[in-house]
Amino acid sequence: MKSRLNIVTLGVKDLGQSKAFYQKALGWEPTKDSDDNIVFFNHGGIILGLYPIDKLAEDAEISPSRSGFSGVTLAINLDTKEAVQELYNTVIKNGGKSLVEPRETFWGGYDAYFADPDGNAWEIAWAPFWKFDEQGSLLAE
Repeated sequence: MKSRLNIVTLGVKDLGQSKAFYQKALGWEPTKDSDDNIVFFNHGGIILGLYPIDKLAEDAEISPSRSGFSGVTLAINLDTKEAVQELYNTVIKNGGKSLVEPRETFWGGYDAYFADPDGNAWEIAWAPFWKFDEQGSLLAE
């Protein structure tokens, strides 16, 4: 098997709260493999997992302490500027914290940033040079 990104797992303080946030704010439904200990969202071959931060830190043998910017952002790419604005509004209405309001970017696109209930930074973006199929998968150049 070729090496590629398959799963991104976010350590969360309150699994139930985080699960509800991703369902309400982004409209994502957990997979049938989710349970009271871990939640999975399937995104066409890449899985987003939510797992209690203390257990994730224990599994990785690192401290669960966090402060400031982690150096990582996650991104949701959409097909129009209007879609960026609409999703941003929905996220903020459902408990997301605004980091950067929707704006024109220096690279010719349009984006906004929000934080989930655990402070993970997400970008919502539209880029004129990226094209997607009907399922939302990025088309090869």
